[in-house]
Amino acid sequence: MTDEKISVPPLRLARRQFTKAALAATGVAAMGLPASAILAQTRTLKVGMLLPRSGFFAQAGQGCQRGADIAAALLSENGLRVELLNADTESDANVARSRAEKLIGDGAQVLVGAFDSGHTAAVAQVAEQHGVPLVINIAAAPQLTEQGYRTVFRNFPTSKTLVRNGLALMKDLFQATRKTPATAVCMYANDTFGQANKAAVEALLPQLDMPFRVLESINYDFAAKDLSAEVAKAKATGADLVIASTRANDAIMLVREMVKQRYRPMGLISPGSPGFYDDQFYKVLGRYGDFVISNVPWIDPKSEVARRIETAYRKEFPSYRYESDAFNVGFTFEAVLVATDAARRAGSTDPKALLQALPGTHLPEHVMIGAPIQFDPKGQNNGVGSAAVQNRNQRPTVVLPKSSAELDPVFPIPAWQGRS
Repeated sequence: MTDEKISVPPLRLARRQFTKAALAATGVAAMGLPASAILAQTRTLKVGMLLPRSGFFAQAGQGCQRGADIAAALLSENGLRVELLNADTESDANVARSRAEKLIGDGAQVLVGAFDSGHTAAVAQVAEQHGVPLVINIAAAPQLTEQGYRTVFRNFPTSKTLVRNGLALMKDLFQATRKTPATAVCMYANDTFGQANKAAVEALLPQLDMPFRVLESINYDFAAKDLSAEVAKAKATGADLVIASTRANDAIMLVREMVKQRYRPMGLISPGSPGFYDDQFYKVLGRYGDFVISNVPWIDPKSEVARRIETAYRKEFPSYRYESDAFNVGFTFEAVLVATDAARRAGSTDPKALLQALPGTHLPEHVMIGAPIQFDPKGQNNGVGSAAVQNRNQRPTVVLPKSSAELDPVFPIPAWQGRS
């Protein structure tokens, strides 16, 4: 697939009227900035969008792209027009690197991406070399903000923060349901993300005084075609709880094998990974996908900004399922939001001006659960929160924290038998 340079067309919801009337009330249109910080004349911020729209991560990358399209339309106001320069990384780190080079050559003033940690690491090197800011939408490997880059800003938690938040929510779940497992087995894909999560779990478990004992950790190939042996191994431990870091394909294989082998622990919980809430997971597994839990950063269902984005999404993309896209849409929207906010405050779209403005980011009005968006000296936002998202009636549903919950959590999970 070749790179394409496009201007995103207006949403089919009368964009200018919608953004001024609806988004202004939430603070997204001008982000609460003083008039002096708004660009005096219309300028174009060229955002190089690097996403895996084909290949192994295509489903997630395409969801991120929909978030970028919404952001470009809704945030093109107040003297600033957002133009996306879209590039498909093809789920390959080497392609991500070459596409980043091309986007900068095409005039990208800021890069956004790239979903996978390995791809993002390759893009970060290019951004640093050219002095162009990279705003990470999704990528958790800690080293991305630990290598001293001057141009990298991440509005996404590190794998260690993901896991810490995920384990803390497990404790909240056990307390809320008054059911506590005594033993657990951990399962990880052997890709960059899975191994980063494994390292984080192993480092944090002794510190957090979890009520269960881990009996075994099981690794598997992230591109595996079958997980029967791994599930049999997990079942043989007799563990009460399965903790898994997955993507969509292996999440499907994992649950399918658990049903087939009649392995029903008290719960199946992700401490900070996608997979269990992806659209394909529901399509393939149906009711068998219910009651698993993903402890992940999530769109705040009580946020007025998130509701506005959901309205825009449902009108612009009626053929897609918002609930399954919400994670990717929300973080990608926020990445473009961070870039446009920096341009407005800087009064310029020049990469050097953006780099000077980005450390001063402070955005209290945003989409995901958590504190205002702001960056520490390493370029990391440490305020991103997590939610316990349980599949209920084949829909990802926030069950914790209580302040954002849509339903009460169900734990232990009901039997596989009897589900259709």
